[in-house]
Amino acid sequence: MTELYIVRHGQTTANRAGLKQGVIDDDRTLLTEDGIKQAQELAAVFHPLNLSALYQSPLRRTVQTARILNQSLNLPVATDRRLLEISYGDWDGQENARLEAQYPTLFYDLIHDVRPNYAPVAHGETFDHVQKRVLAFTKDVVKAHPTERLLIVTHGFTVRSFAANATGAHGLEILEPDNCSVTKIIVDPQTLEQHLVYYNRAAKPNF
Repeated sequence: MTELYIVRHGQTTANRAGLKQGVIDDDRTLLTEDGIKQAQELAAVFHPLNLSALYQSPLRRTVQTARILNQSLNLPVATDRRLLEISYGDWDGQENARLEAQYPTLFYDLIHDVRPNYAPVAHGETFDHVQKRVLAFTKDVVKAHPTERLLIVTHGFTVRSFAANATGAHGLEILEPDNCSVTKIIVDPQTLEQHLVYYNRAAKPNF
């Protein structure tokens, strides 16, 4: 069995401003003081036994978070582009509220986030494409680490995609997890069957 401990990065300036970050990677996407504190608080309590490696998205907000978490873990680090956030295309970096006001039929009223059919209008990445690249990543790391525990530092929609792959969810039935929350998935290396153990768990001493 392979165990995946999947962490969303800490709060960024863009998170706080209500922007769709997507794959932008400028100063707006660096961790805030609160985001750094979130990562430090998680690092203080997050010590699963026998972690083998850390995989991270290449964007700076995930690299910052991973570096804080890895100060005490000292894991070998690999960067993988399949862990990138969803790209919202033309909407990357824009205010979510303004986009929803302009394109109300492309947003869920209840959760104020995009519906899957947003992609052609925004020239963005589809939900299915994110889930497929996450699944390809999962298959590869499970093959490389069939009996190990891995730490993965990535993005909100990407974490959601791990969970959606494990549960068969569609659309945004599973909502975006909190900054610096932890999601755990276990995978059978023979069948690649996945199980979601927990989702969006906050830092706490008995991790």
